[in-house]
Amino acid sequence: DIAVCDACLADMNSDPDRLDYPFVNCTNCGPRFTIIDGLPYDRPMTAMKVFDMCEKCASEYNDVFDRRFHAQPVACNYCGPQLSYIEPGLSIAGTEPVLNKIAERISSGKSVAVKGMGGYHLICDAFNDMAVSDLRRSKNRDAKPFAVMFRDFKEIKKYCHVSREEEKELVSWRRPIVILKQKLSLSRCVNNGLGTVGAILPYMPFHHLLFKKLDTPAIVLTSGNISDNPLIKEDEEAFKYLMPVAGALASYNREIYNRADDSVVRIIGGKLSLIRRSRGYVPEPVDLKVNAEGILALGAEQKNCFCAGKNNQALMSQYIGDLKHVAVFDFYTEAIERFCRIFRFKPEYLACDLHPGYLSTVHALRLKEKLKIPLVQVQHHHAHIVSCMAEYGLDEKVIGVSFDGTGYGTDGNIWGSEFLIADILNFRRVTHFEYIPMPGGDKAADEPWRMAYSYLYKYFEGEMNFREMPAFSPVGIEQMEIVGEMIRKGINCPLTSGAGRLFDAVSALIGLCSHSSFDSEAPMRLETAVMDETDDFYPFEINGVIRFKKTLSEILRDLQSNNTSLISAKFHNTVARVIFTVSEMIRKNESISKVVLSGGVFQNRYLLEKTEKLLTAGGFEVFTNHQVPANDGGIALGQLVVASKKFR
Repeated sequence: DIAVCDACLADMNSDPDRLDYPFVNCTNCGPRFTIIDGLPYDRPMTAMKVFDMCEKCASEYNDVFDRRFHAQPVACNYCGPQLSYIEPGLSIAGTEPVLNKIAERISSGKSVAVKGMGGYHLICDAFNDMAVSDLRRSKNRDAKPFAVMFRDFKEIKKYCHVSREEEKELVSWRRPIVILKQKLSLSRCVNNGLGTVGAILPYMPFHHLLFKKLDTPAIVLTSGNISDNPLIKEDEEAFKYLMPVAGALASYNREIYNRADDSVVRIIGGKLSLIRRSRGYVPEPVDLKVNAEGILALGAEQKNCFCAGKNNQALMSQYIGDLKHVAVFDFYTEAIERFCRIFRFKPEYLACDLHPGYLSTVHALRLKEKLKIPLVQVQHHHAHIVSCMAEYGLDEKVIGVSFDGTGYGTDGNIWGSEFLIADILNFRRVTHFEYIPMPGGDKAADEPWRMAYSYLYKYFEGEMNFREMPAFSPVGIEQMEIVGEMIRKGINCPLTSGAGRLFDAVSALIGLCSHSSFDSEAPMRLETAVMDETDDFYPFEINGVIRFKKTLSEILRDLQSNNTSLISAKFHNTVARVIFTVSEMIRKNESISKVVLSGGVFQNRYLLEKTEKLLTAGGFEVFTNHQVPANDGGIALGQLVVASKKFR
């Protein structure tokens, strides 16, 4: 799916048949993946099949010298999709009246649900505190940052710091959301103090037409869904679920076959880091040096994407989401079936995660029985490392550093801070962060104070009065006593080595986030707190495993100075120094100098840049994910490549 090109924008201002037409496109731009239902990519196989081309559009479509030659979505004011608008007691059709009504609602502090390229969005004025907070409350989204669409690049530069690399992504034909450092304030409710803005430029002709009507230079542009459900693409569902949220719907009469969220990227160390790979990137393949034909990799459970192998290419799906939610799982199974149909793919082999409880694993086992084909289960963190190796065509032993929040380990514990010696087929775990009880299991990820309590209990039991610590002031004494009892008796306290849980603990300990309202809020706030420039780090111990007793002891001492920024910087530097120190130990023993960094923790810009700087200065070759996310959205690629080695 390609953002509208300059030539089509010019047509929108000059071509009488396409004057202010909100769906103008040509061979160089417009929807692709979101409207296709099968191959070959011809109009009868797309959502445009119900629109008969007028004489002018047909002439352009059939003229080999015209830039609309075989542009399947080609249309104009007289033969293509049309806008409509509905709110209680009012129904409007026609481009100008619909745009005027949307602009009127936004200007008056209200929201609108708008059908986009890959699904519905919810929009409102990004400078209106009441409008943004009302949308947040109606959507049931407490504090997770909203993406913001700016009128043009000039406005982005006014409100955000933009590097040359970030500008390149912002104006690219993919038009992703780019995470930028905030310069001037929008509504305080947009990002709730995180200090960054997910900025995006208009990519549909409709967006450009809307901004002509608006006084505000920026609107909130958030996925049209409720809570953790998938992006809504059907008009009936939008009317049922989004009308109560926004109070009004703007749609058009062309179907969306393949839902696709806006992609999210970040520039780290001058290079692209994908956070969410979807519209604009899917289904562009990842080229491989292995034969992956017929392999279907089912991915992880959170941030799920699946992957299909075609010869020496991997076709990654669009972002699916968290499979624990029924509607997301239904989207997952539907998307797999559609992928198989569109790309004429027939699974011959299966790959999935090692975790027996993941719904992706459960689905893989069902497919294995149904299709009578072999299945390989791949350890989560090995898959992370191989996903990155696959991007660079590496097929040798590497030092694999895989940091995330959760992954099922071969010893039955929760892994997440793994130092591996790995090749594509096998891995050996060299060391990891010390296991810590995770009181309440997944509840500890939602309430970071639990991990802070658990770390302090393990290292300093009996040495301090937790009740008097400011970090635990948002927590009731009764709750603390219950968690303490759980740890003492080992009740619902699975052991974790997850790096994400250590970040949670430190974030809570220094008063940044005791209760998370969205995934990874605590580590995000910890990264945002870094303002001080320093190379100082805290002491740590490596004795079989990596222990942070000395680290936390020093953090507690530094808390007296109340310099949260410095503490956060020194903590991040400590983790980077741990990675460098362990990598040096492995290189000395194994003569391996290639280090692969993967896992969701490495979406932390400060940490990754510090780590790469240390490793590169130390003579290591460093590899990180760029074509697929370092988080669980890239897991399926690793699974696919491991399976290719096992089955071929």
